[in-house]
Amino acid sequence: MVTHVAAETQGDERGALLAFLEEQRGGIRRALLGLTEEQARSRPSASELSLGGLLKHVAEVEQGWVARARQEPPAVHRDESNWHECFRLTDDETVASQLAYWAEVAAETEKLIRSAPSLDDSFPLPPDPWFPPEGRVSLRWLCLHLIRETARHAGHADIIRESLDGKTAFELVALEQAG
Repeated sequence: MVTHVAAETQGDERGALLAFLEEQRGGIRRALLGLTEEQARSRPSASELSLGGLLKHVAEVEQGWVARARQEPPAVHRDESNWHECFRLTDDETVASQLAYWAEVAAETEKLIRSAPSLDDSFPLPPDPWFPPEGRVSLRWLCLHLIRETARHAGHADIIRESLDGKTAFELVALEQAG
């Protein structure tokens, strides 16, 4: 990893979890730096993944988890028939609009985690087979799951970006800092 979570998060579990999540979000945002819409939508590897699609996916998934924690329905309903649509930008969606949406989602995630009485507070999950079988998860589990989900896709984003123009995570951090 080419960025680091500040050491002052020690002793602040909520702050540490949110900082590690933000670190992984940054990897995906940086992978989009300097790209055209066409490049962000392109699929330069054998995979069907694009950077724009990954961006949409992580924003949508994070929003869905926060909604479930609040016991509200996700903004977008996905099931087996339309799950694939969360991995590609539609004609009216742009990288800028998805980045703005994700920033709103991130603010809601932070608000939820910071305002909860305890990270041990739990919430029920739908009985769908792709959710953990326990039926309930804690807010701590939610944070760790979002970190894992986002980190997995940040790795995908690194590979896709390198396939597009050869830029590595180190170069993108420098580009962001120059920016």
